[in-house]
Amino acid sequence: MVKPDKEKKPTQTNQTAKALANFSQVGVTMAASVLIGVFWGKFLDNFFHTSPWLLLLFSFFGVGAAIKSLFNWSDEDKHKEEGDL
Repeated sequence: MVKPDKEKKPTQTNQTAKALANFSQVGVTMAASVLIGVFWGKFLDNFFHTSPWLLLLFSFFGVGAAIKSLFNWSDEDKHKEEGDL
């Protein structure tokens, strides 16, 4: 008689590595979103000679995108825990 394979439980080291990877992903994503907004705003300000208005506008867009990605990441993580994904 063949016994079914038992599910392997993740080790503590594996869980810690996944948590660190998730935290670093959040930090990099937030920083990149803000920096991309700042660089686009600076570029467009120089192009249209509207300094500092587009820099401020796109900086806020970058912050908004960073916050949105944080909520998306949190929602995605919650669905994984519930088994929806």
